[in-house]
Amino acid sequence: MERLNVIEGRVVASLVEKQLLTPQAYPLTLHALTAACNQSTSRDPVMILSDGEVEGALESLKAQHLVRFVLPSHGRSVVRYRHVLDEVLGIDAPQLAVLAVLELRGPQTAAELRARTERMARVESVEHDLALLAAATPPLVRSLGRRPGQKEERWQSLLTSEGPTDAASAVAEEAPGMPRRAPVLGELQAAVAELRREVDALRAELLELRESLGG
Repeated sequence: MERLNVIEGRVVASLVEKQLLTPQAYPLTLHALTAACNQSTSRDPVMILSDGEVEGALESLKAQHLVRFVLPSHGRSVVRYRHVLDEVLGIDAPQLAVLAVLELRGPQTAAELRARTERMARVESVEHDLALLAAATPPLVRSLGRRPGQKEERWQSLLTSEGPTDAASAVAEEAPGMPRRAPVLGELQAAVAELRREVDALRAELLELRESLGG
């Protein structure tokens, strides 16, 4: 499997997360998937993707046989999307959960992964799952070693061609001695955009529910 770009990685990892966390709402519509990709929580970095960008990533993922399109049926009015990452990579639900959380939230320790995957799958040993993912061909995760003052090594997803790194997560930091700027307007605009996407996703789900009930 070739490395994904960062948008493809966010899209497929969001599908994995929602499959494991909210199976009753899975597969996802385009609007619901865009909202999942743009969440302001459990995401590092936070992205502001359009439906078009997500749709483009889905087409690419489909061409790579990592995503399938579920055509409307049984009262459903829109196309939905599901991943087949576990089938392609030959990994189970615990390993899938670990990989998705690393892709969505950046480098983490085993303890952090243990806490953040407990609702997604029954992960018996995060360390064992990390070792299996690291031993895959090509490797799906790698160790970044320990930060100064930390007892545990941190792990990084290699699902994307440019997995998140410490340098990437520090892009917003100012130079030493300089005051940090607070981009209030940008943050508000991002929050409004996310709320709009969530409202659109809810409207789409409500419309589909009404149609399925014959309303």
